[in-house]
Amino acid sequence: MKKGWQIKTLGEVLQKTETVNPLQSPDAEFDYIDVSSVSNATFQIEATQRLKGKDAPSRARKLVRANDVLFATVRPTLQRIAVVPEHLDAQVCSTGYFVLRPEAGIDHRFVFYFLFTEDFMGQVECLQRGASYPAVTDGDVRAQMIAIPPLPEQQRIVDILDKAFEGIATAKASAERNLQNARALFMSQLKSVFEQGGECARLAELATEITDGDHSPPPKAASGVPFVTISDIDKSTRTIIFGNTFFVPTHYFHNLKPNKKPKSGDVLYTVTGATLGIPVLVKDGVDFCFQRHIALIRPSARTDSTWLSYALLSPQVFRQATEGSTGAAQRTVSLGLLRGIRVPKVSLPDQRAIAGKLDALVEETRRLESAYQKKLAALGALKKSLLQQAFTGNL
Repeated sequence: MKKGWQIKTLGEVLQKTETVNPLQSPDAEFDYIDVSSVSNATFQIEATQRLKGKDAPSRARKLVRANDVLFATVRPTLQRIAVVPEHLDAQVCSTGYFVLRPEAGIDHRFVFYFLFTEDFMGQVECLQRGASYPAVTDGDVRAQMIAIPPLPEQQRIVDILDKAFEGIATAKASAERNLQNARALFMSQLKSVFEQGGECARLAELATEITDGDHSPPPKAASGVPFVTISDIDKSTRTIIFGNTFFVPTHYFHNLKPNKKPKSGDVLYTVTGATLGIPVLVKDGVDFCFQRHIALIRPSARTDSTWLSYALLSPQVFRQATEGSTGAAQRTVSLGLLRGIRVPKVSLPDQRAIAGKLDALVEETRRLESAYQKKLAALGALKKSLLQQAFTGNL
């Protein structure tokens, strides 16, 4: 440890904070900072509720001051950490926060950054208790050790971290914009190629089979053939995550009708609930069967499977599916509606050309997604490195 630094507990460098009971002033208004008010992406208080004392929830009990640091003790590893801004001075936060108010001689931003260090987060992860809502106590946080340099050194470190983290946030935002632009371009092209300006055909005219999965409850087995449900379909990649499926006996699968056994070139389509409207192109590989909340469309010889999957993904088809769906609690697309959905009538060569262009855009989007994830990983590693250096006196 560098000369002049001291090792203390957080409790030793914090002032005592106040509690309040808004119910005692029923008509007085205040801004309430709930646990959900803090973003763990921006690390700022992004939303508060304006309440009267008589409407205060039982957890609204901690008074906050400008430059206090809030640390959510419920699910602490989510890192809901923020500094209280001037306009929220003397307002109220949830008891789900530990309020850190540094003593004179301790820079509040120095304490703020300390809460992101691997040492601190590792300790609270070990200390959290509870299965459904893991949490730590205020005492657990107070007991954590922090290395404190003289105030000028704290301020120098904070200045470096502020600038570095601002640059990291800018780089992250730039990568996110590139990814969003690629996604927007794909959706724009998808909408454009399926604009219904010419002759249309019913989906049933383009397929030899449109059916759904077996309606009978499937028997489960320790091994056998995967049984796919809506929850096994990844919306972003439009693929099946087979690692999450359960199995049915092999004899159950063999006894199914041929149109209940997906084969390469078929297109699955989710027809129920919040995940309605996801097409999945079936490729060679794994035998599987599927639930009745998923439809199977088996293209005819004059229909390209890839083109069909994009047609089903298009905003035009999604609109027809959602507008025609029925059910109050859970919207459902009937097989009759699905068979009657209209798509542009396109020759097979043109279908293949369209599919090729959209495949290229998908590939570019996925490349950018991969680059974005690598960028996030690199920026995360840089953050950890800077924090490690800062709080060991090596920055």
